Amino acid sequence: MHERKRNIHLHVMVTQDEFDTIHQRMAEAGIANTGAYIRKMALNGYVLNVDLAPVRELVSLQRRCANNLNQVAIHANTYGVYLSEIAVLQKDYAELWNRVSDVLKQLAAVVEL
Repeated sequence: MHERKRNIHLHVMVTQDEFDTIHQRMAEAGIANTGAYIRKMALNGYVLNVDLAPVRELVSLQRRCANNLNQVAIHANTYGVYLSEIAVLQKDYAELWNRVSDVLKQLAAVVEL
């Protein structure tokens, strides 16, 4: 028979209140496996659950800006560049860098925990 990676059994008794609190914290961390949660807490002392929605939004903004830049480059190579197009690009890039700054500040706050 295949030997298990984790072959030592650890048994811990808890009260019903402690059990409920453990499962509540598991739900908050998005972990369904009790063994995985207990191991993570025992070995590391914390579980970090990061909401990456701001990063996904940032990637979307970056893609739009890159697409705009490619369109302007094609247009510039064909017809020349219009000042209004450059102004729109500058506005988009300013928004992108504001979002980057916000996300970096949030990540820095997480690291300080």
